[in-house]
Amino acid sequence: MSHPAQAPYADLFWAFLRTGLFGFGGGPAMIPLVQQEVVKRHAWLSDEEFVDILAIANMLPGPIATKMPGYIGFRIAGVAGCLIAVIAVVLPMIVTMNALLAIFSHYRDVAWIHGMGQAVVPVVMVMMGQLTMDFWNKSRMALGWGVSLAMAIVAGALIYLVGIHPGAIIGVLLFTALLLRPTHRHEQATP
Repeated sequence: MSHPAQAPYADLFWAFLRTGLFGFGGGPAMIPLVQQEVVKRHAWLSDEEFVDILAIANMLPGPIATKMPGYIGFRIAGVAGCLIAVIAVVLPMIVTMNALLAIFSHYRDVAWIHGMGQAVVPVVMVMMGQLTMDFWNKSRMALGWGVSLAMAIVAGALIYLVGIHPGAIIGVLLFTALLLRPTHRHEQATP
């Protein structure tokens, strides 16, 4: 696992502030925005590291909108980075929520206020679709087409038909991967 470069606090703050500002739809809708900031824009993490963090964050209790920024901030800038990332991502939510609740309570019967919330749903759907395709491509390259499809079908059936929490499935997969890891490591010979 590579170690990301130390991020300046200001860059960390603005990256997660943007995520908090544009993360309409809640925690899951913020995941592509976090990936855009930490993997694509700033290259603090690789795609593989981001996927690992996402898997572990989904397994833990609490909102993913603060778990991921908290861990990523800690990972790239220590305890101060954790605090900065969490504050930056929740600050827009706190300010906006208070302002919108005041407006909504005053204008709750106006049709365009109701329509405004509905208009965001298709955009969030497209963002989640893009993230799904990114994960599908990574899974297909790592495990192959057949194994990836079979795992997706089994996981979908367990989640939607049986009612098992996704975190439990991810936990079992991580535990299984630990049990099945190779007992010896292939080390490259140094010249």
